[in-house]
Amino acid sequence: MWILWEIGKKLDGALMISVIIPVFNEEKSIASLIKYLTKYGKKSIEIIVVDGGSTDSTAEIVKKTGATIIHVSEKGRAKQMNAGAEQANNEILYFLHADTYPPKSFYDDIVQTTSQGVNSGCYRLAFDNKHPMLRFYAWFTRFDIDIFRFGDQSLFVTKKVFKQVKGFDERLIVMEDQEMVKSIKKIQKFHIFEKPVTTSARKYERIGFVKLQYIFTMVLLMYYLKIDQHKIVRYYFNKIS
Repeated sequence: MWILWEIGKKLDGALMISVIIPVFNEEKSIASLIKYLTKYGKKSIEIIVVDGGSTDSTAEIVKKTGATIIHVSEKGRAKQMNAGAEQANNEILYFLHADTYPPKSFYDDIVQTTSQGVNSGCYRLAFDNKHPMLRFYAWFTRFDIDIFRFGDQSLFVTKKVFKQVKGFDERLIVMEDQEMVKSIKKIQKFHIFEKPVTTSARKYERIGFVKLQYIFTMVLLMYYLKIDQHKIVRYYFNKIS
């Protein structure tokens, strides 16, 4: 009977994807994102929001939407996303940042791709600001080169593959997304959709379109030079403050 129920669950399209969203103080945006995901996910998705100790009303807002909210003792995307994956009920995990919107077709894109045997991938990137510099930066995300893979592009991966690579490396404070993609690609084909997700340009608008990209480039370089993670984080926050 259990096997028949599981088959029926997949046939009627219910709860095939678990969307996992790590958050910290996202009260202004999280409700809109959940509403969008529920609408275009055909109400056939599980939404898990993982709070890393928000001091605003993020958790209360999530509860009102009906999405699942879980808490971790400290923020850190790797820890938060692993915690969300542990709670997920479905075989397809979709990791998404709180300020990023996937295309309206995301549900069909991911389900169809995994049904073809490709069990991991991401979207290209676009920003909600059409500034030429941002369009230029986003253009590079079409290439299957590891240095152009970032969490803003979202990530889908089957639970089986996620467990094979042992999840996100919780020792990493930054660049956990690149490390994950590199690990996946050692054992599994990785797919890049031609469509983009749309992410917020708020940090670029606040800090500067060239300055912030320079900071990100330096963080990337420091990561590949294996500089201590805490030093990288200090550099980043000193430069954006």
